[in-house]
Amino acid sequence: MPDTLAQLQDCVRQAHAQQTPLAIRGGGTKGFHPLGAPASGQALDVGALAGVLEHEPTELVVTVRAGTRVDEVQALLARHGQCLAFEPPQFAPGGTVGGMVAAGLSGPARASVGALRDFVLGVELLNGQGELLRFGGQVMKNVAGYDVSRLMAGSWGQLGVITEVSLKVLPMAPAEATLRFELDQAQALAQLHRWGGQALALNASCWVQDEGRGVLYVRLRGAAAAVRSACQQMGGERLHEVQGDWDACRDHGLPWFAARRPQHALWRLSLPQTAPVLALPPGVDAPLVEWHGGLRWVQASAAAGEALRAAARAVGGSASIFRAAGAVGARAGAGFDPENPGLRAIHERLKQAFDPAGIFNTGRA
Repeated sequence: MPDTLAQLQDCVRQAHAQQTPLAIRGGGTKGFHPLGAPASGQALDVGALAGVLEHEPTELVVTVRAGTRVDEVQALLARHGQCLAFEPPQFAPGGTVGGMVAAGLSGPARASVGALRDFVLGVELLNGQGELLRFGGQVMKNVAGYDVSRLMAGSWGQLGVITEVSLKVLPMAPAEATLRFELDQAQALAQLHRWGGQALALNASCWVQDEGRGVLYVRLRGAAAAVRSACQQMGGERLHEVQGDWDACRDHGLPWFAARRPQHALWRLSLPQTAPVLALPPGVDAPLVEWHGGLRWVQASAAAGEALRAAARAVGGSASIFRAAGAVGARAGAGFDPENPGLRAIHERLKQAFDPAGIFNTGRA
């Protein structure tokens, strides 16, 4: 395992010269995902490239090496009353910041505060020729031309080896509350749309069918007066000591996720928030709905994929497999909607520019 940036750079240069595929590895916590499954080639572990380089609380920015553990960064920020507002999912211990950015995943608050890519201020990376490149910086207004640093969010290691990341951080909200409502899916979506047009401290939402009853959970965050006012306006049942439940929602630890049958994959449907209740294929149960309607998790077999993709495209969205059926790490599905050749063409051009020899994480869709 390379212990320094120079050693890591030498490994990439040698692989480029010999046309040897490299499989970039961070904490290895997302091997269940089709784009996170172990790639073919020689392992390139960046775990030793760790450490916080700079944290200036008054500037709301933290700069770390890519192998730094996410939980260590969160602990550092918490001591200063700050956080990663996009709530990166942590499906297992040991996740790294580089892997977090490469996966590009955001948690329950994404619809209100923005996605992970919106918090990436700058990155340093090694391209497929072993050249050390730096994009962006440590402030929001640092971009001229294409915002290359944010391209790394969701790239799954196919464009380069992330070595350093600068992230925007935010103060922790001074107040929080969770409300519960018994509503069916259509009622919940309609209510979320109404609330979305009001000045409410709406931060996250989760709708799930529990024992035949539809239940909507809504999290409020903000100033104490704003949270108190929203509770009075919205009604519902106020719950207490539920942060663990939101963490479980973020990390797929809720009973709904655990109940997935072995023959079913976990599908991720990314839709406009205004999309109605989808007509799911026969035998497919109601989804778990997040992001005020914009993210819908569905448990279904791979055979239902064509129908799910068609339903998502009909409302302007997309569907992809997030966890394959059966064994953890099994590859299935694709990172891009097969009916969207435009996205695939853009990805291929970017891949050619950053990694012309195609040595990084080969074999991933």
